[in-house]
Amino acid sequence: MKAMILAAGRGERMRPLTDHTPKPLLKVGGKPLIVWHLERLALAGFKEVVINHAHLGEQIEAALGDGSQWGLHIQYSPEKVALETAGGIANALPLLGSEPFLVVNGDTFTEVDFAKIKLAPNNLAHLVLVDNPPQHSQGDFVYDNGVLKNDDTENKANSKLTFSGVGVYHPSLFVRVQHGEPAKLAPLLRQAIANNKASAEHYQGAWHDIGTPERLAALDMQLLGET
Repeated sequence: MKAMILAAGRGERMRPLTDHTPKPLLKVGGKPLIVWHLERLALAGFKEVVINHAHLGEQIEAALGDGSQWGLHIQYSPEKVALETAGGIANALPLLGSEPFLVVNGDTFTEVDFAKIKLAPNNLAHLVLVDNPPQHSQGDFVYDNGVLKNDDTENKANSKLTFSGVGVYHPSLFVRVQHGEPAKLAPLLRQAIANNKASAEHYQGAWHDIGTPERLAALDMQLLGET
């Protein structure tokens, strides 16, 4: 299976840090966020990785090169204008191929075992969900007794979890996305869920959404304290 790291976001909430450094290259625990992902992908047995980029993308290519230092082969999918999540994935499909592939957000930190995330036959998506963080207390999707649903009118408050940004997708999920056009991922996922073509798992290990300089600094201190 190939993997894709989403690294094209501008990181507006991280300014001024991202004025001169792309968000995935911001360091925590002594190394860039995206390098933590690359190391875990290599450890999980992945060999082929695609990275999209837009804002200051040349820095990402210069920093990571061809991926050989991690035993990986990295290909890049540059975007002149950020295409959002689904648009960026659809734009990279020629590099990802015709088989299911793993996607992970480049601005998160997690210890999820990428090797264990699988897509069931005939499904279009498998999502890794996490407990709702304080900044996203309303959650994204209902996950009740192992069943992924868009909503639950009887128990909304307790059954929604947050999408971690880690998932496995079949290329067919993006068949209606126009190449080179911005497109959001959430509508595609909700349609797949409605069609019973999506599944999920509840991951309860380390996961951090690095959305602000304060959260970046807090994770940096935590990781440095553990080493």
